[in-house]
Formats: sequence, structure tokens, C-alpha cells
Amino acid sequence: MSCLVLLIALGAPRFALFLVWLFGNYLGTAYESNLYPILGFFFAPVTTLAYAWSMHTHGGVRELGMLVVILAVLMDLGLIGASRKRRS
Repeated sequence: MSCLVLLIALGAPRFALFLVWLFGNYLGTAYESNLYPILGFFFAPVTTLAYAWSMHTHGGVRELGMLVVILAVLMDLGLIGASRKRRS
């Protein structure tokens, strides 16, 4: 199941974030407020999923979880930069 969510997250991160929100309380336990997942849906969906994964697997953002979150931020920035370049 988690491999399927990972594949969906890499291909369509907003859809994966919506599915995670719809079928469980995964985001609710990782974030204290609903504001951060909503903002993450629009601005940084891969980072939002990576942070939630890190909080659930490691109990916080440290060691491997920190590496995953940093890679997710870079992926989100790459997605934003790629869309800006396509518009030009």
C-alpha cells in the first residue's frame, strides 16, 4: 500500500495528498493545524507528504526524515521552476 502511495505521490503529488487526507488521519496526526496541509496542497505537496511521513515514521524530522524532507523541498522547487520555464 505504501509503495502505491509513493508512486502516486511522485507522479501526482496533489492527488496523493488528497487520497491520504480522504482515507485516513495521517495528516491530522502529523500537523497540529489544518492550515499547513491546505497550504501544502497548493504550494508544496511533496514536502507536505514527506513531513507527514517523517513525523509518523521517525517521530520528528531528524536523520533519514530530514534527508527525505530536504529532497522533497528540492523536488517542489523543481516543479515550481519547471512550470515557470514552460510558461516563458
